[in-house]
Amino acid sequence: MASEKAPPRVGVAAIIYRPDGKFVAGKRKGSHGSGTWQLPGGHLEHGESVLVCAEREVLEETGLKVRGVKIVAVTNDVFEEAGKHYVTLFVRCELADQAAEPEVLEPDKCEGWSWKTWEDLRRFLAALSQGASSASQGGDALFLPLVHLLEQNDNLDQL
Repeated sequence: MASEKAPPRVGVAAIIYRPDGKFVAGKRKGSHGSGTWQLPGGHLEHGESVLVCAEREVLEETGLKVRGVKIVAVTNDVFEEAGKHYVTLFVRCELADQAAEPEVLEPDKCEGWSWKTWEDLRRFLAALSQGASSASQGGDALFLPLVHLLEQNDNLDQL
């Protein structure tokens, strides 16, 4: 019996560090996972390389010019309520200008960009497990690929 659900899509998420070790994260808006923290990224387009996808998505969403360096992690993310399934590739990226600041270039998709630490995200995840029932609820919840990334990696500063 064939599945009526769409096949998994490939998502690409960019990990962009600045010199102090913080990275860019923003709150999703207007799509599945609305109100949760995410990294810049999006869908891999037909024929596009993963590193180029990360560079393109970061520029489109934040205005930051980056160079995709390497894929550092992969998560398998099934959004049951939304009926979506993604394989998310996390790409380490380098800023072209270390002093550059992200801008909200897609206000219908992101509330705003901030510089966060892995410890910030671990605190969000801990608060979620203690009080909230789903990673898709608002507040300081995390987008499902970030939940999986944190669960699967003990030493995120090495990514």
